[in-house]
Amino acid sequence: MVETEKMDLTSANIADEQRQKLKELFPEIFTEGAKIDFERLKLTLGEMVDPGKERFGMNWPGKADCFKIIQQPSIATLTPSREESIAFDTTENLFIEGDNLEVLKLLQKSYFGKIKMIYIDPPYNTGNDFIYPDNYSESLDTYLRYTGQIDDEGRKYSTNTEADGRFHSKWMNMMYPRLFLARNLLKEDGVIFTSIDDKEVNNLRALMNEVFGEDNFVAQITWKSRKYPDARAKTGVSTDHEYILIYNRSDFGRLRGIERDETKFSNPDNDRRGPWMSRSLLGLATKQQRPNLHYAIKDPEKGNIFEPPADTGWRYAKDRMEELIATNCILFPSKPDGRPREKKFRSDMQSEMIAFPTIVDDTFTADGTVEIRNLFGGELFDFSKPSNLIKKLLVQGADKDAVVLDFFSGSSSTAHATFDLNKEDRGSRKFIMVQLPEPTDENSEAYKAGFKTIADIGKERIRRVIKKIQAEHEEKKDLFSGNKPALDLGFKVFKLQPSNFKLWDGEVAKDKDSIERQLALFVEHINPKSSQEDILYEILLKSGFPLSTKIEKIKLAKKTVFSLADGSMFICLEKELTPEVIKAMAEQKPIRVVCLDEGFKANDQLKTNAVQIMKTRNITFRTV
Repeated sequence: MVETEKMDLTSANIADEQRQKLKELFPEIFTEGAKIDFERLKLTLGEMVDPGKERFGMNWPGKADCFKIIQQPSIATLTPSREESIAFDTTENLFIEGDNLEVLKLLQKSYFGKIKMIYIDPPYNTGNDFIYPDNYSESLDTYLRYTGQIDDEGRKYSTNTEADGRFHSKWMNMMYPRLFLARNLLKEDGVIFTSIDDKEVNNLRALMNEVFGEDNFVAQITWKSRKYPDARAKTGVSTDHEYILIYNRSDFGRLRGIERDETKFSNPDNDRRGPWMSRSLLGLATKQQRPNLHYAIKDPEKGNIFEPPADTGWRYAKDRMEELIATNCILFPSKPDGRPREKKFRSDMQSEMIAFPTIVDDTFTADGTVEIRNLFGGELFDFSKPSNLIKKLLVQGADKDAVVLDFFSGSSSTAHATFDLNKEDRGSRKFIMVQLPEPTDENSEAYKAGFKTIADIGKERIRRVIKKIQAEHEEKKDLFSGNKPALDLGFKVFKLQPSNFKLWDGEVAKDKDSIERQLALFVEHINPKSSQEDILYEILLKSGFPLSTKIEKIKLAKKTVFSLADGSMFICLEKELTPEVIKAMAEQKPIRVVCLDEGFKANDQLKTNAVQIMKTRNITFRTV
C-alpha cells in the first residue's frame, strides 16, 4: 500500500525556515544530525565573530523566551463569519478577530513577503492599556482563556502597572515577537509605520533597530496630536505630540514624497522654456565660511549693483551666477534696494515630488474623535487615530494596488483611510485588520450602545464607512465611472478559533486519560461541529493561499470540488471518494489536490490508485 502524505496543518515553522536559509548560505556548517557547528560558522565568516569582547546590545527580562514564542507554530485556524461580512465572495478586504500574535503566525504561509505597508498603533504602555499576559506561553489556549479577561487565579488581564516591577519588559515582551513576525510579511520594498509616545519611544526604536536593522530606519515623525495646549498638565508642560517610527524592510524601500505645488509655476512672460517660479538667490553661509559666495552682481540692463547679505551670501558661485545672468534666469528688481531672484523652470525639476516632512501638524487626535462621533453619534472610542493622518502615511507607503496590514486595528481607522484614499485616487488597495476582541467597559457608551468588544466597534465602523461612500455614490454618479475598476466596498470577517482538525499535541500531560484522548484522534480527527466552509478555509490558509483567494464550487464526477485560484488547487471534502472523481480531478491538471483522508473509507486500493494517478501527472497530493 502507498501511504498518502498528510498535509501540514500548523503555521509556518519560523525556526526551520531560518535554519534552511542558513543551510543554503553555509551548508558546510551543518554536522551529523543537522546540528549547527558555530565554531565552523565563525571560521567561514573569517573570524568576524569575537566572543571575547563585550558588544553593544539590548537585553531585558524575558527576551530569550520571546524567541520560543516566535518559534512555536500555531495550530489554530481562522473561520469565516459571513453574517458579519459585506460582499464576502468578491471582496479582498479582511477583518480578523483574534490575538494578533497567533494571527500573525497563521498569516506567515499565505502572506510572506506580500504586504506593502504596515501601520500599527499599539498600546502605549501608559499603565491603563490592555496588556497581554506575561507568561511566555502564549498560545491559542491562552487566548481563549484571556478573552474572558480572567486568568486561572481570577486576576484580570487588563493593565500593566509600574507596581508590577517589570513595567517596560512586559511591554517589550509583547511587542518583540509581533514585530519579528510582521517583518516576515513585508515585501522587499515594504515599509512599517508605528505610532508611539514619549513613554516607550526609545525602547520601541531600539526594538525596531534590532528587528528591522538600524540601516533600515527611515525617520522619526513628530505628529502634533494636540491642537491646543493641555491646561490640566500636572507638570506645567503640555505634551502636544506623539511619534511615528518608520522602517523599511530593506534598502529597496522608499517613501513616495509629496507632490510639488504646481500652482506656483506660471509663464507670464511667455518664456519659451515653459512655466517657471521665482525663488530666493540667497545661500546659508557667512563670508567667513564661504568667501566665494560673497560678491557683487550687476543688472546688465539698468546697471544696478547688488551685494548679498553678509550672513548668507548667494546660492551659487560667481561663474554659475554669470551663466544664469547670461541666459536670462535672474530676475532683477526695478529698484536698487530690491533683491534679485532666480527663475526656476518646471522643466528643470528632477522630480515631481518633494520630501515628506518629519513634522505633521495639520490633523489632530480631536479629528479622530469627531470622526467617531459623526459615524456613531457618540463617544464610543477614545483616542482613535484620525483617518486623515493614516491616509497621509498610505500615500507615502502604499501603492495603488498595495496590501495594507494593521494588527492593532482598534476602531479600524486604517480601513477607513484605505477606503477614502481608494475613492480619491481610484486605487485598489486592500486592507487586513486584526483586532483582539477586548471587552468594552460596562459603563462605557460603547457597551451601552451594544458594542461588547473593541472588535465589534471596528467592524461596525467599516460597515458605516461603506454605507457612507455608497450614499455619496448615489449623489455623485461619476464616483465609479470610467474604465477603472469599481471600488471594493466590502470586507470578509474571520475569527481565530481552534483547528477544525484534532491535532496531536505533544505538550499535553502524559497521563492515561490524556494519552487516550490523543489516540482517539486517529479514529475521528475532524471536529463534528466544523462546517465545510470552515474546513475549506483552514486548508486554503495552511496551503499558503491568501484568504481573499477566488474559490469556485464545481461538480466533477457527481462530486463537489472546490477550485482555488482558477484551478491551481482542488480541494475535495467529500466523505465518499470514488475512482471517477479522483480521475476527473487529475484530468484538470491542477498543481495540488487535497482530499479528506476519511473520504477513502479505509479503501487502501483506492488510496494507492489516487497517489499513483496524481504522481503520473506531477500533481502534489495531500490528505487531511
